[in-house]
Amino acid sequence: MLRLVWLAANRLFHGLKMLPREAALALGGAVGDQRANPRRFWLTLGITLPLATLTWHAIPAVTIVMSPSIDAWAVRSAPGAIHKGDLVMFALSHPIAGPRPVSVTKRAMCMPGERLREVERHSVFDGRVTNSSYYCGDLLLGISRPMGRNGQRLDHLRWGDRNIPAGFVYVGSDHPEGFDSRYFGPVRIERLTRMERVL
Repeated sequence: MLRLVWLAANRLFHGLKMLPREAALALGGAVGDQRANPRRFWLTLGITLPLATLTWHAIPAVTIVMSPSIDAWAVRSAPGAIHKGDLVMFALSHPIAGPRPVSVTKRAMCMPGERLREVERHSVFDGRVTNSSYYCGDLLLGISRPMGRNGQRLDHLRWGDRNIPAGFVYVGSDHPEGFDSRYFGPVRIERLTRMERVL
């Protein structure tokens, strides 16, 4: 075992020792009896600088999606009006989300003026409402759950049967465990940023 550690350390030491020489060679510097080759340096610079600039501009614009409820791994802001089915991002303030607002990505699923209908399901034992199904017109958007993944109680949206008011959007996803408008209601449009999928 000690021999393996010694061999690995020895190889690492020699690799680090040769690194400056190999870097100088790669960049066209004079090493030993080899003459300097400035063309290599400018070629390397010509490749790395544009790539670094593109990366520097692209990375801040891309947001990684941590939720499995959206079929995207990375999104970026997309200009334009929000339409039904668009990805949207907003800051969610809710006890379930934690003490500070969190950035969440959902889909715009029911737009202002569309009819949102809640159908309650009652317990056969005591008649209490156990969950609700939400429809935009005739399309099922999702069914609320009484408990979250960590066992916390989820109070779902009491809506009845009425239109989404002007300036609001029902946001959600196809994921049965998604935390969305089923629990906190429609969101003001001005709080939403239209997004597009990158990955």
